[in-house]
Formats: sequence, structure tokens, C-alpha cells
Amino acid sequence: MSRKERVIRLALGSSIPILVLVIWQLAVAFDLLNPMLFPSPTSIFHDFFDMIRSGELFHHLGISVMRAMLGFAIGGVSGLVIGIAVGLFKRTEHVLDPTIQMLRTVPLLAVTPLFILWFGFGELSKVLLISMGAFFPLYVNSFLGVRNVDSKLFDVARVLEFSRFHQITKVVLPAAMPNILLGVRLSLSVSWLCLVVAELMGADQGIGYLIQDARAYLRTGVVFVGIFIFAIVGKLTDSFVRILEARLLKWQDSYRG
Repeated sequence: MSRKERVIRLALGSSIPILVLVIWQLAVAFDLLNPMLFPSPTSIFHDFFDMIRSGELFHHLGISVMRAMLGFAIGGVSGLVIGIAVGLFKRTEHVLDPTIQMLRTVPLLAVTPLFILWFGFGELSKVLLISMGAFFPLYVNSFLGVRNVDSKLFDVARVLEFSRFHQITKVVLPAAMPNILLGVRLSLSVSWLCLVVAELMGADQGIGYLIQDARAYLRTGVVFVGIFIFAIVGKLTDSFVRILEARLLKWQDSYRG
């Protein structure tokens, strides 16, 4: 992609958020919105820079990112490994898949009180909740990725006398990579959603706690700062995975619009 195309793509992607901010600012300026409930974007940016100067924002953001990444690492890796195993072996599917599919339908909000009851308000309950949310998207997509591999590739691998390890590394993983990367994107998104739930339910640090504390003291601008931080970090992680997709799936000749 050329530099001009990148600039055009960035401009088009930024057009809707910029338009919303301009309309929002004008609505507050003409008293169409209550500034206590909807502070102007300039006021929110002022709160944002105040929090950066004080170091408060980076302190809470660092803790939230650490929780999300740790939970994603545990749940995502587990989902990837178990998904590939279930996809490869029929008997493993018969043993594990029914239970996993049953657990997948249980809403995370329903089990959050149990996690707090079992593990308390400490870091363990938060990380495990995020892990549970990150597990299922990667499990399902890894399983589907393996099952969508062309059976002729396995026939070729047998003719070439590939070991099971080489079948996985040279046949299964490359062919299943589009589904796996899609699972990574979905798992990262769910990790952020679960992080919000975990920190709003009970935390004394993190962006979710910052939002909850600001709400209690009617600091609406800080609430919006927290929401925007979640949105921006979520978008950055998604863009990182899309860059990985572009590099790892160069061989894929698919329609790009």
C-alpha cells in the first residue's frame, strides 16, 4: 500500500469520529446538551491531559493492560492448543467439545459473582474471568480452521511420510492460520470486554475502577476519558493483529473489495 493510499484510508476512517466530535462540541456550545451529562470534547481533552500530567492515567492504564494481556495469554493459548487438538483427533472432540460448547453458552456476567465468591476481589478472579472470555473465540476458530484444511494436504503429508509434528507445523497451522488470526482478533476484543466487567465489579486500580470512581463523584469528563481509552487501546490491538494478517497471509489470494 502506497503512502497516498494510507493517508486516504486514515482520512476516511477518521471522518465519522471527527464529524461526531464537531457536532457534539456545537451541541454543547448551543446548550442542546447538558454539560454535566455530556461535557464538551474540549473539556474531556482537558481532563485527559490533566490525567497524563499527574501520571494517574498511565498508572491505571498499565494495570489494565497487564490484566488483559495476562488473561488473554492464558485463555488464548489454552483455546488455541485445545482447539487444534479437538480438530485433529475425533475422540478428543467427542470427549471435550460437548462440555466446552455447553460452557460457551453461559453468560460471563452470570459467573462473575461466583468468581468473586471463589477467588475474592484480588487479581486472580479478574485474570481468570478474562481468560474464560478469551478462551472460546480462539477455541472455536482454531477448531474450524483445522477442520477446513483440505484433506488432500493430509494425503500428501502421508505420502511424504511427515511425522505428526510436521503435519501440524507444515500443513495444519499454515492452512488454519486465517481462522486462527480471526480467533485472536475476537479473543482480544472479548478480553477488553471482560476486563471492563471485572474492574467495574470490584477493583481499586485500573481504567474500569477509574470510570467507577469518576461516576461516583460526577466527574463525567473522566468517565468519557476512560471509555475513549478502552476504545483506542482496543482499536490498536485489533490493528496490530490485522498487520500480522497482512504479513502472514500474503499467500492468500482473496477478494479485498
